[in-house]
Amino acid sequence: MMNLIDDLKTKYPGAQAWSFGDNPDMADELADLVMKGMKTASCGSLTSFQAEESASKIGGYHIILDGQASPACVIRMVSMRLIRFSDVTEEFARKEGEGDLSLEYWRREHKAFFTREGFYSDDMELVAEEFEVIEVL
Repeated sequence: MMNLIDDLKTKYPGAQAWSFGDNPDMADELADLVMKGMKTASCGSLTSFQAEESASKIGGYHIILDGQASPACVIRMVSMRLIRFSDVTEEFARKEGEGDLSLEYWRREHKAFFTREGFYSDDMELVAEEFEVIEVL
């Protein structure tokens, strides 16, 4: 498995390997949504983004891992912008591809996620990222 990650990092220089979510079941579910083309966007708190040593950048490649830390696919960031939690749109919630695709679902689940992360507030700034799938593994 590490060999595959190393091979992918050679094929996609500068690629970071990580999983979506904060537990293995969520990582599996979200990686599956990405591979099916339903999830084309994600977001994180600006606070955690700024704390990352190797944060995303437009044009960068990412090796998405499943809940067992195995590579599932490779994505490439195509856009990034700052947006307040309270300003997230129905369109962006749909691009996240989760649940019933509604803004209400997005707000409920992301409020719970950011609360677990210790960062939630209604006016918190998010880094909203959109990506495309480059390779399904």
